[in-house]
Amino acid sequence: MKQKNIAVSQSLWLIPAWLLTVVLVFGLSNCRPSVTPNAPEVKGKLFIIGGGKRGAELVNRMIKEAGLDKGGYVYILPMASELADSAVIWAGEQFLQANVQAIAASDFDSPEDMTPQRLDSVAAASLIYISGGDQRRFMEKVRNTPLQYAIYQAYRNGALIAGTSAGAAVMSEWMISGTELNYPEYNSTFLHLEHDNIELDTGMAFFKSAIIDQHFVKRSRYNRLISAIALHPDKIGIGIDESTAILVHHDSAEVIGESQVIIFAMKGSVNWSPEGKIGMKNLRLDIYLPGEKFYIGAHVP
Repeated sequence: MKQKNIAVSQSLWLIPAWLLTVVLVFGLSNCRPSVTPNAPEVKGKLFIIGGGKRGAELVNRMIKEAGLDKGGYVYILPMASELADSAVIWAGEQFLQANVQAIAASDFDSPEDMTPQRLDSVAAASLIYISGGDQRRFMEKVRNTPLQYAIYQAYRNGALIAGTSAGAAVMSEWMISGTELNYPEYNSTFLHLEHDNIELDTGMAFFKSAIIDQHFVKRSRYNRLISAIALHPDKIGIGIDESTAILVHHDSAEVIGESQVIIFAMKGSVNWSPEGKIGMKNLRLDIYLPGEKFYIGAHVP
């Protein structure tokens, strides 16, 4: 894709010139790795969407939590998608329909695209939106780059970091890739509960106590989230269904949308049969409904 700054339609604006000037003057001066996403002074929030259709309730809540009704702009990051232009169009349209006009997007396809101007614009955004696609593709382009630390800077300064589907998977420290190691043919869910069958990779690590899975109830992804918890029993598993999100601020989470959020927490022990079948004792299951809140730390073993 040749065009790195993307206008998603004739009515979708990039950051207005006057606002971009402000960003460049007062934005991120140096994206250093010392900026961590979970430092005590973090002011931002996470909006983690389980994929599927994003109804008005989800979009309006993102706008409210990001303060876009008072100003600021959205920055769309489409790198998880093979079709970055289309990802920007779909993501941008949902904000346009909600009367948000200040929208920017860049396909950071290579390190050369990570110019100081673009990084400053990311760091100063009110809402950073990570599209769906392949979470591995996103992290391959972002991991250990100045862009990753620009996103951290925005989060620390109070931005809302939102992501759907693959954009949800990248939120936690350990990220489910979707690959069943013992069964190479891809399936949207796992058909087995076996030791060392799940591939995990490092995500954005906005929080380290949980592993996220998406499209959860719709695609019946219980086996793969349980497999992840068996590998990391010190983490909780959070399965978010489609058209549903959790709003996370520090340790507090609220369920928003149409469906459920499932939490697995290992309160006992994990063992394996000689053939590698997973055994678990005292695996706690909680199901949260829209409007309900929970504390992530209360579930951590």
